[in-house]
Amino acid sequence: QVHLVESGGGLVQAGGSLRLSCVASRFIFSDSFMAWYRQVPGKERELVGSITRDGDTNYPDSVKGRFTISRDNAKNTVNLQMSSLKSEDTAVYYCYTRYWGIHYWGQGTQVTVSS
Repeated sequence: QVHLVESGGGLVQAGGSLRLSCVASRFIFSDSFMAWYRQVPGKERELVGSITRDGDTNYPDSVKGRFTISRDNAKNTVNLQMSSLKSEDTAVYYCYTRYWGIHYWGQGTQVTVSS
């Protein structure tokens, strides 16, 4: 069973930075597509960054230039560096992978940006 554990969430002031980490286990991490999503109550979960096994990244316009996703295959970790945070970035952030066609999610970590 794929296991994803996020950490690094918390309270930060607008304009500040935060780094989220996701440690993955029980699957071949280096071969896997990884992503970060976020969700606020009443809204659909939205993608904030993805990275392929080859290191190609993708971001929505809402975070492009502010968020950076990276992976460390030696540590089975995917990170999300967030900077110039805004109040609208407040959400629960989830680590995601797709393995053998099955979607897996971490438990989520809360990020709160105070204005």
